[in-house]
Amino acid sequence: MEDKIIEGLAYALPALVTGGVAYLILGRFIEQDNKEKTFNALVEKKRESLPTKLQAYERMLLFCERINPSKLLLRVNPIGDDADNYLQLLIGNIEQEFEHNLVQQLYISDDSWKAVLAAKLAIIAKLRSTAESSDTAKDLRENVLIDYSQQESPANTAIGFLKQEVKKLI
Repeated sequence: MEDKIIEGLAYALPALVTGGVAYLILGRFIEQDNKEKTFNALVEKKRESLPTKLQAYERMLLFCERINPSKLLLRVNPIGDDADNYLQLLIGNIEQEFEHNLVQQLYISDDSWKAVLAAKLAIIAKLRSTAESSDTAKDLRENVLIDYSQQESPANTAIGFLKQEVKKLI
């Protein structure tokens, strides 16, 4: 009887060891396969979202170009001679451009969005402070152009930041 038990264990033990090893190997194989599928899904998601992100950065760069005071003043001509009316027209144009691109913040980094927002606010503040010392719309235009010929526009700073962010993406 003992011989039969030992003989049974002699057959069962190698089978149990082989089954345990197979179970471990198969478990690790399945785990590795799941990790690979997750990685591939992540890569695919990034590949699909990259064009949308790049387009958002392009739009924000265009926004910064359009609110750059030297280009804004060439594009938006005064309707009358009043500096305050011209200031409101310029600010209205900037705000309209901004609202048109507001949704792009979903696709760009928070730091990029903050840089664009800071540029917008700095330009509006500079326009307001320059308008206080300007009597006519023509004076306002000249004073803003003189100020920005002596210092870099906040829009250019934001553009530089956006370009750096795009380089990180690509």
